Amino acid sequence: MQTITVFGGTGFLGRTVVRALARANYCVRVARRAPTDDAFLRSLGDVGQVVPVSFSRLDREQAQKLVAGTDGVVNLIGIISERKRGDFLRIHRDWPKILAESCRDLKVKRFLHVSALGAHGGSASQYFRSKAAGENLIHAALPCAILMRPSIIFGENDHFFTRFANMARYLPFLPTIGGGHTVFQPVYVLDVAEAIVRALESAEAQGKIFELGGPVIASFYKLLNDVLEVLQLRRQLIDLPWVVAKIEAQLLQFLPSAPLTPDQVEMLKTNTVVSPSAHGITQLGITPAHYKALLPLILKR
Repeated sequence: MQTITVFGGTGFLGRTVVRALARANYCVRVARRAPTDDAFLRSLGDVGQVVPVSFSRLDREQAQKLVAGTDGVVNLIGIISERKRGDFLRIHRDWPKILAESCRDLKVKRFLHVSALGAHGGSASQYFRSKAAGENLIHAALPCAILMRPSIIFGENDHFFTRFANMARYLPFLPTIGGGHTVFQPVYVLDVAEAIVRALESAEAQGKIFELGGPVIASFYKLLNDVLEVLQLRRQLIDLPWVVAKIEAQLLQFLPSAPLTPDQVEMLKTNTVVSPSAHGITQLGITPAHYKALLPLILKR
């Protein structure tokens, strides 16, 4: 049985990826920094198939220790906002570079990194710039590395539909930042996990960048309307101009769990849809699920 080491395997996407790898008959080492319920992780596979391992620092020594002896590496570590200045670069640029170089030095040829649709060196968003910088350094160190750029990932307890559904239950209105005109291509978490497994097993996927999106492109405004329709709630959708959103984000960013940051406002200006010329999820033999078909089940849970 081959071993795949997953970094960031305890999060929303990570748990699904670990389960998918276990079902594909891999032994999965889940490298995690924060204390977590190891019994829960082990239950994602058969007895002894999922092995939690701890590491304390995002540095070369720790990376090489965890990469050694594995047949493949999947990096899912990422953040949506910074706790302290420089976190985006440390986590999205420096750490992927260290992992790619460690895989190169230890002859681990299968390395898959999950980035983001919208990653671009010229973006006004620090998040997207740091993601693009990480991609460039990965391919410079390990040209055979596989990169995945998903749009909004949806599923049970996701960070988009579930968050706005919770807001809708307690607030009389929902904000549509910038008029809600930004468009997305929501992709199901199970489809993303399956795409990761299939890419790792495909020789043709080596060195390629895959853009992952679902079958439908929808605006921010429409997605919020769909949430309200499923919940059978009447809530006013209030246009929040970019300037006002930026000012509010300047204040909200200092809260313990900031609901909005200035960089997230910049991110929301970017349409995250799959390019017609990109390698996509269907090229991996996957027919992506429609978000609206699954929304009632996700929000009911």
